[in-house]
Amino acid sequence: MKKHFKLWTIIGIILLILSVFFYLQMGYIKIPLKEVIESIKGGEGAPNWYIIHEVRLPRILTSILIGSILSMCGLVFQGVLLNPLADPYTLGISSGASFGAALAIVLNITVFGIFSTHIVSFIFAILCLAVVIKMGSFERKMNPTSIILGGIIIGAFFSAGLSFLKYLADEGVGAIIFWLLGSFTGKSWMEVSILSAIWVFGFVFFCYYAEDLNILALGEKSAISLGINPSRIRRILLVVSSILSAVAVSTCGIIGFVGLVVPHLLRFIMGTDNKKLIIGCAIWGGVIMGAADNVVRVVLPNDIPVGVITSLLGAPFFALIFRKKMGGGNLR
Repeated sequence: MKKHFKLWTIIGIILLILSVFFYLQMGYIKIPLKEVIESIKGGEGAPNWYIIHEVRLPRILTSILIGSILSMCGLVFQGVLLNPLADPYTLGISSGASFGAALAIVLNITVFGIFSTHIVSFIFAILCLAVVIKMGSFERKMNPTSIILGGIIIGAFFSAGLSFLKYLADEGVGAIIFWLLGSFTGKSWMEVSILSAIWVFGFVFFCYYAEDLNILALGEKSAISLGINPSRIRRILLVVSSILSAVAVSTCGIIGFVGLVVPHLLRFIMGTDNKKLIIGCAIWGGVIMGAADNVVRVVLPNDIPVGVITSLLGAPFFALIFRKKMGGGNLR
């Protein structure tokens, strides 16, 4: 497994770097690699500078960062809640964020300028998280099963609210549906800067707690005997991963299955050590999300929301994983 980890990490980093240059060439206007490099080196005076620097590069980097963040958060959710089906949306964060975005669209909230929809969406995602943690905590102890059930209840509540807002939206329902499907269209350097800061913090933080995540997998009693407080570690990791997920969802909408599928995929080839899996998710989440977005942007005739593609490809893949686990390790 050690060799596999090094091999797949090196392959992932090389793929990630090469794919950025490859994707920069692709699009409605084809740009040769030589011009791409000249544009990056030459600044505003270089040919096709605006297309490369202001349109394609922010979108490509946003997709990579979002895939990486959602994958790391998915791994942490699965480890903390001891549930292989957990992902960044298990706690109802996506439902809260969706409700917030729809509310901003229906009420035409503009108090935060062009980021009004993002910020209202983020506020409701955090509100949802706070309620779920409160529901799942008893006597200062956090129960994973109660957290998941709380997430399902709160998620159902906000989903009902979202349906009501769509009913009220009339002509604005198209904008709500487009946001819900998830997209990287029109992303700017502002979003790249915010996501980069969030990514660095999340990566360092999760690497620091990766050993604790390994110990949590041994069970409550083993964790206590090894000197850690499971409830405290769960609370810290849940809050941080939920905030990171909320930032990702409020930036790009609902992009499902990345946080669920990538950690499972990497367990097959890297093993179950969370210290290695955090690094793997940070790299391969970006590789896979970047590829999905560029299939949408370049290969398909229309720029359809990338969330549609991740769900169409992710659901059958996850069904395959589920069948293998239920079959005792053999694909049936």
